[in-house]
Amino acid sequence: MLIFSLALEDPEKMGLHEKSETFLEVWGNALLRAPVAAFVRAQAGRLAALVPEPERLAQQLPWLSLAALKFRERDALEAVFRFWTGGDRAPETFPVSRLWDSRLRHYLGSRYDSRRGVSDWDLHMKLHDRGARVIHTREFRRWRDTGVAFEPRDPGAYHVPNRTLASGRLLSHRGERVSARGYWGDIATGPFVAFGIEADDQSLLGTSNGQPVKTAGEITQHNVTELLREVTARGRARAATGGPEQVSAGADPEPFMLHFLPLGSAQTLHHKGCYKGHFQLLYVACGMVHFLSPELGACVAPGGRLVVELARYLVDLRQEQLRDFSSRVGELARTAGFTPLPGARPSETFARFCKAQQSSPSRGVDTGVESRSPADRAPPPEDRAPPPETLVPPPEDRAPPPETLVSPPEDRAPPPETLVPPPEDRAPPLETLVSAPETLVPPPEDRAPPPETLVSAPETLAPPPEDRVPPPGTPGPAL
Repeated sequence: MLIFSLALEDPEKMGLHEKSETFLEVWGNALLRAPVAAFVRAQAGRLAALVPEPERLAQQLPWLSLAALKFRERDALEAVFRFWTGGDRAPETFPVSRLWDSRLRHYLGSRYDSRRGVSDWDLHMKLHDRGARVIHTREFRRWRDTGVAFEPRDPGAYHVPNRTLASGRLLSHRGERVSARGYWGDIATGPFVAFGIEADDQSLLGTSNGQPVKTAGEITQHNVTELLREVTARGRARAATGGPEQVSAGADPEPFMLHFLPLGSAQTLHHKGCYKGHFQLLYVACGMVHFLSPELGACVAPGGRLVVELARYLVDLRQEQLRDFSSRVGELARTAGFTPLPGARPSETFARFCKAQQSSPSRGVDTGVESRSPADRAPPPEDRAPPPETLVPPPEDRAPPPETLVSPPEDRAPPPETLVPPPEDRAPPLETLVSAPETLVPPPEDRAPPPETLVSAPETLAPPPEDRVPPPGTPGPAL
């Protein structure tokens, strides 16, 4: 919500260059400049006031829909924004520099005193070997030490904690579960690989004497600026042969609506007729592949695409672990009803699949996906065959109405004051799919359940044929 508010900010109030710098700091830095921190506080205060007021939200932010959220979930979201507006008490309530150093000490252990050598090894022997050669040693080492990845301005101006990086967790303390706020994000790979290692302008990737002429930070700012240019125009901002300043002002803007789904909706969306076969593209991050299931695949239209991010740039995974992860992604995709995309170029970064034209009934999931128009996907109730009770949950357990594009279920939403700490069973780490090193996983008592407890096997999703309700007209058993 904050990023889209920034991208759609009035150009007369904030220019494109300032937008890109603000985005890089909020998104990739643990410390902010004072003007950027003031922008975050102002936007957070505005969003905190709009979240509990649906009518005002629809008027001022027509691109955002929170209709599905329950009152408790809206209160939790409002609490997050209120925390972001902390003002002068930010260093005390979220001492990100101390939290960063604590995470680094725990991650490196006995190697902490030689952390510069460790960062150089991870960069040159892992990230560079995997294709991210434009990341400079100086910028990667600075991020590892301080959490500041991008410094487009004076390096001494970054001193305000970035509260948007705060999150909560449930930890064990003296045998009890307590909520704790801290920084639980990435401290190993860095944000450079997202926008800073590829570019349409090949001159940015040139080398001189074997060294890149541009750093990953400079490439990131170029790519983000072009991305924000297109988002601001809400359409294609440049003609195919035009320069970066030739904006297609005559093109009609393309309206869009941003809906928020609940964190637990991956297993329940297929119960709603409006979502069956509705989506044309499904993107799954590498840390969320355990949500890839037949239930989620049922929401993708026949011929739709699936893109899964692979774990190529996780520096703590070895080559055999990366291969195991890729194989696991392929198995989950096939179980969900997808096949490898024909003609797709081999890639170590993304795996691409497409949805089969006809869903297989043997998968044990009533997908309800057919090649029909959206208006015909939900037949009238009187024409529907009554499904078995084992396949349709009772009304109180079904997903909320489609207008509400859901937020986390009540049994997963912690109280607002904990900044919505993610429950243990919400996002199991990668080690549940591949055997990642010990430094990637939380303490044993905080680990999430393995993927097999989240993604049920296909045969457990439907009762055996002899237990299903017989179709109409079938004579019953003799008495």
